[in-house]
Amino acid sequence: MVSIISVAKAAGVSNKTVSRVINGEPYVTEETRERVEKAIRDLGYIPNMAARLIRSSRSNTFGIITDYVSTTPYSVDIVRGIQDWANANGKTILMANTGGSSKREAEIWKMFQSHRIDGVLYVTMYRRTVDPEAGDVRIPTVMINCRPQTNELLPSIEPDDYQGAQDLTRYLLDRGHRKIGYIRLNPILLGAQLRLDAFRKTAAEFGLAESDLSIRLGMEGPVGAEKNYVFAAATEMLQQKDRPTAIMSGNDEMTIQVYIATMALGLRIPEDVSIVGFDDFRTVSLALKPELTTAALPYYALGLEGADLLNSVVAGNKARPSRRVMPCKLVERTSVQSV
Repeated sequence: MVSIISVAKAAGVSNKTVSRVINGEPYVTEETRERVEKAIRDLGYIPNMAARLIRSSRSNTFGIITDYVSTTPYSVDIVRGIQDWANANGKTILMANTGGSSKREAEIWKMFQSHRIDGVLYVTMYRRTVDPEAGDVRIPTVMINCRPQTNELLPSIEPDDYQGAQDLTRYLLDRGHRKIGYIRLNPILLGAQLRLDAFRKTAAEFGLAESDLSIRLGMEGPVGAEKNYVFAAATEMLQQKDRPTAIMSGNDEMTIQVYIATMALGLRIPEDVSIVGFDDFRTVSLALKPELTTAALPYYALGLEGADLLNSVVAGNKARPSRRVMPCKLVERTSVQSV
């Protein structure tokens, strides 16, 4: 096995200098650093991580605990953001998927503790309030795409569903729409209520009455096994004598059925009815024709910023504010027309 002594001899430097290069410490010239790194590559030297852990009491490793996020389209971008931050900052990532099992989650927390993980990023598939099943395990933690139900000391970072829906509503209103339909997401989702509240409040601020709005429930029931009413709701809405000139859908996937209902009635998008979604689930938003105007969930940025926030917590910096939200950018495409 190649040792640090071998690397030092090949590079013509001291053992301490090699150690400084490996640990990314200062006080090493660029020329010396390059010489040491070349010797490491040429000799195939692999640092002894266990020994470094004993010396430093830090593993330089973050853990990710997810429910189903690693198998959910586009929410995997949260993990990609975390990994890109880790690669840029010399951290290692261990990821464990609970599959929604509280027992499995408790086991993961204990396993992370035994591996002396520096900090944990607790990531959920959909935005919700939840308390991590950590038991008596105490590891610095940041929650991503969720917020704590009872432990308000845990910092969290989430998408700003309210702002995203507010911007979409204003976008329609600014283009002259005064009869607007809204098909609601499953009420069990935290983002569903925030999006609906933003739609109602923004419409009211523009002077619209409740009678100007057609609000229908699109989905309900357990997540993953919902009852779906979107096609029926959109059809009924569009058959009204004084039908909406625009429809806002709870998310992009629901919008597929709104498009189908619109075309089944012989109406054109956007000439007869404008349609907007939410999430920017690009498999849908770019495949639909005309392409869908929507608001993008900032999954990648959540992962990137969440990892940086955890690093600050691990370093002993107090996380303020304890709950952060990131904007959902409006993505303008061709499914909306002015009236």
